[in-house]
Amino acid sequence: MGDELPHLDLTRLLLARLERISADSVWAHRASGVRGSLLRMMDKVEKGRPVQRSKLMRLTELGFYILEESAKEKF
Repeated sequence: MGDELPHLDLTRLLLARLERISADSVWAHRASGVRGSLLRMMDKVEKGRPVQRSKLMRLTELGFYILEESAKEKF
């Protein structure tokens, strides 16, 4: 669990940003899925249960990719 703690603030920020993607965006559905998975992982971490660091990192990277792509839609 200790390895995930430095990433909690970043994960919370990512969750908030993914939630703000417009429902009109083609990325909204993907963002919803990633957000749900991240929320489940955060719940485990906050309850002191172990999570796979590699899965947390992969979801975080995917979340940021979705944010980047959804931002490109607007330009």
